[in-house]
Amino acid sequence: MAARVDEEKCTGCGSCVDVCPVEAITVEEVAVINADECLECGTCVEECPNGAISLD
Repeated sequence: MAARVDEEKCTGCGSCVDVCPVEAITVEEVAVINADECLECGTCVEECPNGAISLD
């Protein structure tokens, strides 16, 4: 299952965008993860300073 963003915790800082190896994340008001592109590697989960991303 692709990474998921908790929109209440996400501040749109873009840290996850910078570390995604396949560029599956964009930031609008909050991070948006393209499930079709996500590798489920967890790099964004570890990078998020707000704990807003999880792999469920």
